[in-house]
Amino acid sequence: MKRKQLGKSRKGRCRFCTKEGCPRPAFVDFKDVTNLKKMITSQGKLFSRKRSGLCAAFQREVGTAVKRARFMGLLPYVGE
Repeated sequence: MKRKQLGKSRKGRCRFCTKEGCPRPAFVDFKDVTNLKKMITSQGKLFSRKRSGLCAAFQREVGTAVKRARFMGLLPYVGE
C-alpha cells in the first residue's frame, strides 16, 4: 500500500507568493473577507502555517489582517 506523503506535497505552497519569490513588504488586505475566511476555522481560530500553507511573512500578515477585520466588524471573533 502506498503511504500518503505529509508536508511538502507541492512546491511553493504560499498562495500570496509569486514565482519570483515572496514580495516585500508582505501585505494582506483586511477588507478581502472571502480570502480571510479561508484562513480561519469554523470556531474563528487561525489555521496554522502547516495547514494553511503560507510562508512565515504572510502568516504574520494574515494574523494582523484577521484582527483588523474582527475589529472593524467584518469577521466574527468566535464561530457561529
